[in-house]
Amino acid sequence: MGLVFRSRKKIGPLVLNFTENGFSSWSLKVGRWSWNSRTRAHRVDLPGPLSWKQDRSRS
Repeated sequence: MGLVFRSRKKIGPLVLNFTENGFSSWSLKVGRWSWNSRTRAHRVDLPGPLSWKQDRSRS
């Protein structure tokens, strides 16, 4: 198992994700709702350890 470089840069509600190959994806988080550009999935944080996720394929 090798080491993996990952970095995140947060600019307000926008999060930029980087890997060793450069820019990877971006996400937007507003309150409990978030959206990821790579997976195109919506996620809502619920109380406790729970969350709800809707994939692009199921929309």
